[in-house]
Amino acid sequence: MSDAETVDSRNGIQVIARAASVLRALKDAQEGMSLGQIAERVSLPRSTVQRIVGALQVERLVITSASGSGIKLGPEIHALAEAARYNVAEALRPMLQQLSDETGETVDLAVLRRGSMVFIDQIPGTQRLRTVSSVGEAFPLTTTANGKACLALMTNDQVERLARAEWEEKKDMPAFLQEIDRIRATGVALDQDEHTTGISAVGIGFPDWKGDLYAISVPAPSSRFAENRERYIAAISKLRPAIEPLLGK
Repeated sequence: MSDAETVDSRNGIQVIARAASVLRALKDAQEGMSLGQIAERVSLPRSTVQRIVGALQVERLVITSASGSGIKLGPEIHALAEAARYNVAEALRPMLQQLSDETGETVDLAVLRRGSMVFIDQIPGTQRLRTVSSVGEAFPLTTTANGKACLALMTNDQVERLARAEWEEKKDMPAFLQEIDRIRATGVALDQDEHTTGISAVGIGFPDWKGDLYAISVPAPSSRFAENRERYIAAISKLRPAIEPLLGK
């Protein structure tokens, strides 16, 4: 490679890195940010940010907010995010199947979306009496194994905010935070007749490369769950070392 080609390559990498920093800055700015605000956030000259934003707008990766107050992430980013979510389910499906084969139970994969756990994949169990939820169905966070597993990946402030938003009546927050601490220590969350009477579950949570939170759970009728709880915990815990490299983290 010639010196000129080396310089061009380095410049190209720098442009990509700067564009990525602009997109990350906009990730949590639902109402949009001005060019000046973006420039300050990413520590780049405003003129440089303006050129980058212009190129990203052409590709529909960013758009001007409806109010005209600033720049926000565009529809192409959301389309890419949806594709990535599908890829997570696709990548984990053999692992879900293996867990179902080992336990004989239904295995669910859910993602945290807007304060709920949304089911995106499921392997039905082979038992005559088994639990089945619909893909696309949303479950609460504080009474489910998959929800509590994801809460354990957050700070206590985040946990408290999401829990209070979900609870219709005042509950014992210190006790709930203690349960979340236990889940952080063990890596495993339990739902023992909390969400649905007669059904219990074990779950583990994990982030993907974008920071989205997912959970794998094994629900079962509570009578069978009580007899096999330690076996289910051991089986689902074995998945954790394989998940991070599979998701490219």
